[in-house]
Amino acid sequence: MERRSFIKRTSLATAALWIPNFLKPLENFIADEYRNLVIIQLSGGNDGLNTVIPFENDIYYNARKTIAIPKNNVLKLTNDLGFHPSMSGLKGLYNDGLMCVINNVGYPNPNRSHFRSMDIWQSATDANEYKNTGWIGRYLDSSCSECNHPYLAIELDQTLSLALKGDAKKGIAVNNPQQLYNETREPFFKQLKDLAPDKDHDNVAYLYKTMAETYASAEYIFETSKTYKNNYEYPKNNLAKQLKEIATFIESGLNTRVYYASMGGFDTHVGQLNRQEKLLKDFSEGVTAFIQNLKSMNKLNYTTVMVFSEFGRRVNQNASNGTDHGTANNVFILGSSLKKKGFYNTAPDLTNLDEGDIKYQIDFRNIYATLLNNWLKVTPDKIIGQHFDYLNFV
Repeated sequence: MERRSFIKRTSLATAALWIPNFLKPLENFIADEYRNLVIIQLSGGNDGLNTVIPFENDIYYNARKTIAIPKNNVLKLTNDLGFHPSMSGLKGLYNDGLMCVINNVGYPNPNRSHFRSMDIWQSATDANEYKNTGWIGRYLDSSCSECNHPYLAIELDQTLSLALKGDAKKGIAVNNPQQLYNETREPFFKQLKDLAPDKDHDNVAYLYKTMAETYASAEYIFETSKTYKNNYEYPKNNLAKQLKEIATFIESGLNTRVYYASMGGFDTHVGQLNRQEKLLKDFSEGVTAFIQNLKSMNKLNYTTVMVFSEFGRRVNQNASNGTDHGTANNVFILGSSLKKKGFYNTAPDLTNLDEGDIKYQIDFRNIYATLLNNWLKVTPDKIIGQHFDYLNFV
């Protein structure tokens, strides 16, 4: 095959699929001892103050004359905090002790750009630091060099986020296992896997290697996941579809440690009330179905879910009945192995703002460090790049 022809035909691998070469089934694998971390990204900057509502706070209602959630509509959780009325499913999980809400999460010198703030969250860096690797990708690099077991991160999408890209190992973007399998069964891929890499050209050799590993991994993911048919009923929205696929992967025994899902549309500068209501309803219903599905499969004890958004919104509403980019926000942790249930810390202090924004109390990297150390059982300092104290939620 000519080099030019090869390069022209590598878009599938280079755009979406980055497979570590250790994705092989374990003969002695015990699924029930395999802990999973599921990350859900709410893209666009979800308005945390209208998600977890301080319904006894007059400052909240004075700052949001037309978009504040009426006190009588709030799904009350404590004497002063409650959920948005569209989140009845999550209220049920909260009442069942399957949820921890961490308030006021952010980082120093916050950036209000969607793209830059998301990069900061995904790379786990300081606001003035730039990296081309993500915290999950570096987890793959670090943990897999220290143990004899394979680990993989799967993103339910067509492209791979920065979070899952490491220096030596990367996750894989899988939108549909069968479609991925079919695409890699084309004659070009079959021919490729038998070809020797071009050692005289590093970039070409790397692409040969990536596509050969994609070929093998696509078969493994498809053949393993099809062993279980998930008949649990999920709502009809995109996040729920991703979560149902993840539940299928988990029950089928796929050798995966981290799953990554996302939901967009949270940039509510205009007409926020109806838009956020629909988004939070889809989010709540999808996550509730996922947790109940895992529970029915006896897999909830081995799964922890983290939900985040790249920033919150400003305390005061804008002139368009929406909210503008803010800073600190809430993070949700879900599972049946929580050490801290309910609210982890206090509500935002609306009397002590930073130029109109909620001040952060907890650095998001404290949460990452806790999940890496307490749940995935790896030392986080090298992965994150500095030490962050562990929290006591899992």
